Amino acid sequence: MSRVVLAGAGEDLILRVKQATEGDVHVLPPGRLPGDPARLFEQLVDGELPDVLLVGPHAPAAEVLTLAARLDVQSPGIAVVLMADPSPEMWQAAMRAGIRDLLAPDADVAEIQAAVERAGQAAAGRRRVLRPVTETERYAGRVITIASPKGGVGKTTVSTNLAIGLTAHAPQSTVLVDLDVQFGDVASALGLLPEYTLPDAVHGPASEDTMVLKTFLTQHPSGLYAVCGSESPAAGDTVTGEDVSRLLASLAREFRYVVVDTAPGLSEQTLAALDRASDVVMLTSMDVPGVRGLRKEMDVLRELCMIPAGRHVVMNFADPKGGLSVRDVETAIGTGVDVVLPRSKAVPGSTNQGVPIISSHRRDPMAKELHRLVARFAATPLMKAGKYRARHRAAG
Repeated sequence: MSRVVLAGAGEDLILRVKQATEGDVHVLPPGRLPGDPARLFEQLVDGELPDVLLVGPHAPAAEVLTLAARLDVQSPGIAVVLMADPSPEMWQAAMRAGIRDLLAPDADVAEIQAAVERAGQAAAGRRRVLRPVTETERYAGRVITIASPKGGVGKTTVSTNLAIGLTAHAPQSTVLVDLDVQFGDVASALGLLPEYTLPDAVHGPASEDTMVLKTFLTQHPSGLYAVCGSESPAAGDTVTGEDVSRLLASLAREFRYVVVDTAPGLSEQTLAALDRASDVVMLTSMDVPGVRGLRKEMDVLRELCMIPAGRHVVMNFADPKGGLSVRDVETAIGTGVDVVLPRSKAVPGSTNQGVPIISSHRRDPMAKELHRLVARFAATPLMKAGKYRARHRAAG
């Protein structure tokens, strides 16, 4: 029997639905139907998602259509059945919103039972397609962690631009995670006003079901999804390395690209992100302290066996007048530099406006180099994570 949630129903309809489902129905309290799926799920006492959302005629049609359209994108494994006047206009609107079936408000018990069974079967079929069925199919997404030992080297700028660039190659299948748990500013860099943040995504029902998790993401107009940083340092401190590992594993099952912006240094959360990474972008600025810091960080990660097969060294703020050459940097860190990002006057304005430079200043030399960085991921297959599995777990 499918799990059914009923909303917008009077006493008579509640009785008919209980008879049709043999009492296996969760009835939402009267009131306005939330337009946000996450708000809907918060009303479920046990946090378990339904197979079928049955909405009665007491809920305004416009609210139902809005919620159904969002569910169709964010939680396609839930089928919506609406009880409303089955006019041609309503049928057309319902189909556009992804509603599975339309019933007359006075439908009898047999009609309701048949509609619920059809919707439940459709929901189960979609979940089989959406979810991996074997352990070997897990973690198929590419987890790209941007790391640097020091702050102020442009991690968030690189992360947001890389994520926007990958979204152009994989619309609706790229997510950016702000893992600077205390002072993350991905939201401001993208001009977002998130309703939910990182602690919401790793605690509660979102941590237990990927379908719920997707409703806690913030969507950028480009089609990029984001897990934005916490509202306060205290809230960010509640996020553990284990939380991060679980979050990235869940996102990698749902998205082709998972881009992770980290805090400076090697915090517990950053180490967890590196442990899950298929690729790491090691970022440095073109100055002596930045280069020395990167060399030390690379030495530590090599000792911990935490440099994945997909390693990309990026040098930011390149300036021929700075006294260092690319060759000097390569000699100091003991490896080649893959992408050189020139210093650009357009970056501060781009950041302040919340519009990544890769979108707003496409002819800028830095934007062109950022496209080269994007191409390193968009044009190459996934390098399996875990070839150099973390030694720090055993050491701890």
